[in-house]
Amino acid sequence: MSDRLIQQGGYLYGVRFGAETQYCLIDIDAGSQYHPSRDPFAISRITGALEALGLVEYLICTSSYSGGLHLYFPFSKAQSSWQFAIAVATLLENSGFKLAPGQLETFPNPKPYVTEGKPSLFNAHRLPLQTGSYLLNEEFQPIWSTQQTFVQQWGFAQSRNDLDTKTLKQILKQAKRRLFQVSGKAEKFINDLNAEIELGWTGYGQTNRLLGRITMRAYIFHHVLSGGQPLEGKALVEEIVEVAKSLPGYEEFCRHQHEIEHRAEEWASSIQSSHYFHYGNEKGKFKAKSEELENAIDQAPSWNQQQSESARDRIRNAIADLLEKGILPTQATQRFKVLLQYRIGGGSLYRHRDLWHPEFLMNDSLGHSEELKSENSHQNATSLLPSDGSNNPPSKLFSDSTIQKPLSGGGNFLIHQGSSLDAEANPIESSLQAQAQQEACEAAIQLATEQQHNIQPSALSPKQVERMQRFLESGDPILIAEARAWAILNPGVLKISSSPSQPDGTG
Repeated sequence: MSDRLIQQGGYLYGVRFGAETQYCLIDIDAGSQYHPSRDPFAISRITGALEALGLVEYLICTSSYSGGLHLYFPFSKAQSSWQFAIAVATLLENSGFKLAPGQLETFPNPKPYVTEGKPSLFNAHRLPLQTGSYLLNEEFQPIWSTQQTFVQQWGFAQSRNDLDTKTLKQILKQAKRRLFQVSGKAEKFINDLNAEIELGWTGYGQTNRLLGRITMRAYIFHHVLSGGQPLEGKALVEEIVEVAKSLPGYEEFCRHQHEIEHRAEEWASSIQSSHYFHYGNEKGKFKAKSEELENAIDQAPSWNQQQSESARDRIRNAIADLLEKGILPTQATQRFKVLLQYRIGGGSLYRHRDLWHPEFLMNDSLGHSEELKSENSHQNATSLLPSDGSNNPPSKLFSDSTIQKPLSGGGNFLIHQGSSLDAEANPIESSLQAQAQQEACEAAIQLATEQQHNIQPSALSPKQVERMQRFLESGDPILIAEARAWAILNPGVLKISSSPSQPDGTG
């Protein structure tokens, strides 16, 4: 197919994955609960989950005029599409995400079944930069998008994503995926249901039929298509409601929104007492054939614990390497920038800042830590900190540019971005570094919010207030983000000075 056909824009073109792939794509629909308009931290959580595979950079664009988002994670060494699909899906599911059409989809997708000896095809996705598709910046705003810009960003992200094949194999060992043998008639039944369901509502009077089709697919084939146990009872009702609400035209044409749960309960009860059955059970002609990759170690640490420790190991190794070379920066922002070069995400750096940030990496921990003792024996630990033990970079390192972010508690605050991140960097590298810093700032805000839910204002300790005041005055954009989020939840506690870039009321 020639480029000219695509550029004419007469049709929309898509692509399916072959046996191997050098990228994965995350699809978030405009109406998804994970869209930035509904959850401003979801994309940072998604990228944090994939960081375990070495995927730390991505480029993002709109899928179409609908406002859906496509996140591309390119890498250099080709991998088995089927195995890579299982690894990505497992990481996201273990991090609490629910993969479902209309909410969150992965490409390549885990092939759920085999038909007459042949694996089902991978799902197809649209090619980027067609009608309505534009590259986005770190604030999810469209930017001028050309094929050359896309390829340039792709190449830079690809150079940063160093796929960890050891971790990939570990994930595959622990993943439990069933591969079902599906008959040709069953596959046709699945495809017919999908064709009706995915079109959604196109007019009034369609609710009863659509709910019936959603119920049949969920009850008969959900375990085949999405894994897990067959759905019954409350779980079946929840799936019916969730799918219905995610379909196109639901809000415009469905006149039963006020009773959708009740209608779903009626359909669930009806199908469970009917002649329909879960595909592959003892009533069916075709038995489900499960092929577990390998048994998980029952007593192993949880996945989140393993990934947290893995991130901490990468940070420890990076700090040790910088100490050995004698090039560990003294300022937090510069140190943050350098650590990004070790393929560590901004969110992980914030969550484990006790391992690298001057505010936390005090003399004792540097001078006596068993982990770093051998690496830093040639360097005086006190040289990393000012005499007061805090980090106070000159104000000229920070520009007046800000990112304004909302909080659920109301009001706005400003996160200052350090212009030092942009120094001596090309525009793409600068954008990706700003994106990493934004991830860290969002993690800081989220942590401050979560912690404050468990603390009453009267229980605030003087040390905590002093610590947050020090964060606010540190000049460090990441610590400032946490302090300002904390200040909104505890109004009137911190002393927030006003300036042209920080007007009264923003804190």
